[in-house]
Amino acid sequence: MYALYPDPNSALRAVDGLRAAGLDDRAITIISAEPMAHHPLGERDKATWMFWIASGGGAVGLAVAMWLTRMTEMAWPLPTGNMPIVSWWTNLIIMFELTMLGGIVATVITLLISAGLPARRPKLYDPEVADGKILVGVENPSPRSVPQIERALLAGGAGRLKTI
Repeated sequence: MYALYPDPNSALRAVDGLRAAGLDDRAITIISAEPMAHHPLGERDKATWMFWIASGGGAVGLAVAMWLTRMTEMAWPLPTGNMPIVSWWTNLIIMFELTMLGGIVATVITLLISAGLPARRPKLYDPEVADGKILVGVENPSPRSVPQIERALLAGGAGRLKTI
């Protein structure tokens, strides 16, 4: 069940009404065609762990690169006079590449998981969102709370409710 709103303020009134009806922020879906960083709706879901996960992926990539290059050079030692068997300066290329690969793979996996892709069932969406409307809705509401949700969505100034 969802409704479409013409501006962020009316969508915020609907979200406040849904919160007053006892719904948690995780149960409320908000979709807009453009970011709303300047509005209180844009503050929701701002915190993310992606930086830390990407850094961890980079650290794992660096550790694997150091292990790989050192073990490879130790497994097939090539004596080259007074130079060491393990040459860190030449290994920096492989270490850089695997650090970046670890960070990129961790970021892509985090993005896919946080976005819920691939989804088994379709999420709330309406083509009017692309025209500038803001969608506010609730997925799978309990039958007891449907009248309260309808009142909250209509109080925001929506023209009509839509259900899937």
